[in-house]
Amino acid sequence: MRKGIFIMFLLLNAAATKAQRNFIQENRVRLGFKLDPTVFWLQPQESGVDRNASRAGVSFGIMADFLLDETGRYAIASGLQVSTTGSTLKYEANKGLDDYKQIPAEYKLKLTYVEIPFALKLKTDTDNGLGLWGQFGTYLGFPVRGRADVVSLQANDDKVNVLRTITPINMGLLIGAGIEYPLGDRLTGMAGLSYRNGFIDVTRNGKWEDGKVNMNSFALNLGLFF
Repeated sequence: MRKGIFIMFLLLNAAATKAQRNFIQENRVRLGFKLDPTVFWLQPQESGVDRNASRAGVSFGIMADFLLDETGRYAIASGLQVSTTGSTLKYEANKGLDDYKQIPAEYKLKLTYVEIPFALKLKTDTDNGLGLWGQFGTYLGFPVRGRADVVSLQANDDKVNVLRTITPINMGLLIGAGIEYPLGDRLTGMAGLSYRNGFIDVTRNGKWEDGKVNMNSFALNLGLFF
């Protein structure tokens, strides 16, 4: 499974790199910066693990639209972003990390991912210059930092390093919609809403013994294209 995902990612990356060269040569790529206030939550799928709280975070980075036609109505939306994610999970006894699984414990997870979105973006313009867009696609995420505050009757440990217990790749469904508005000759403002539904178990089951726990999010998208 992981090898298949990795091979697919390499093929997509190679194709995207080749396409990027052609788009840049034809001046059919738009670049910008984004800042997305986001609510993240980890969703357990089995009994014995419950979500106690979501986590407010942020995603920020570079946007890149590779235009598929001269009008800009169709594009491949990609880029590179950093997301500060997490959630609070409560584990029953005999579940969770080995050092804390003897009794019930609560884990406040704080995770950081480097992510690459990849989506088909459709846009239409209105008479007043406002552009409406929608996108559908996927994303790949790679954890670069993982900490947990663990609370139980026997422990109260802060900033426990859990990066090696987190699955090294995340992937899921990405959908979104919003507006664009010209702010100058080359400057365009962007705002929208997006939802992501993770497909992959975030916590390694061999380490946590918690079944599947996938990560979802809901974001307010804010950005500028230059």
